[in-house]
Amino acid sequence: MRARDAEGRRLAIGNAAMMQEEGIELADHDLDHWQAQARTLVYLSLDGVLAAGFAIEDPLREDSRDAVARLQADGLKVVMLTGDNAATARAIGDEVGIDEVHAELSPEDKHAEIERLQAEGEVVGMVGDGINDAPALARADVGFAIGQGTDVAIESAGVTLMRSSLHGVAAAIEISQATLANIRQNLWGALGYNALCIPIAAGLLYPLTGTLLSPMIAGAAMSASSITVVANANRLRLKRLRPQNVQASRPSSAPAQEVRS
Repeated sequence: MRARDAEGRRLAIGNAAMMQEEGIELADHDLDHWQAQARTLVYLSLDGVLAAGFAIEDPLREDSRDAVARLQADGLKVVMLTGDNAATARAIGDEVGIDEVHAELSPEDKHAEIERLQAEGEVVGMVGDGINDAPALARADVGFAIGQGTDVAIESAGVTLMRSSLHGVAAAIEISQATLANIRQNLWGALGYNALCIPIAAGLLYPLTGTLLSPMIAGAAMSASSITVVANANRLRLKRLRPQNVQASRPSSAPAQEVRS
């Protein structure tokens, strides 16, 4: 951000890239150690001279590392896409267990990274909560917006998480996978059941035994088929998809992340 104060002096506040645009050399200022501690540096210049530096820390949620590990255990590759500087992003990635980190990305860069992964045949899910994440959320195969994020992010995403925990992403994926598996079971079960029962109802046994299937028995058999399908679907209610240690909603502090299978 650039502005002028009441005395007409030129003020600029922003990251290292903005200071470079102002022609300010930062190499002489020992602030890089803050980046190694997962802090973001913001600089303030006055008439082209560095006046102050700020180290901003946004602490991670306590369950972020467990959530990332849960996604990885589900067979997903977790990648961080963030606008933070590389040192800060790498420190956060190490803290939560993310190996692949892409830092200093603009909204357009995040969108392009999603497109690149899709061009390689990947199915991409994007998790974000800010305006800068909106293009990538809209481009991803599935966009997950944090419920406490910006309205633009929520409108751009296909799924909105009611809690700030990344465990919600894992739970949503696990529920989807379990639902699809249940649907396949019901389809194959119904197909096999009907393939066996319809010929019998049509009189397949009559040439062999001289008996025909009673309409009452046929009706009961069809009811049993429906009951079997409903009972199998209700097994999803017994599946534990949310660990007990997931805490109540708190403001999310983790940078936007991308999940791909």
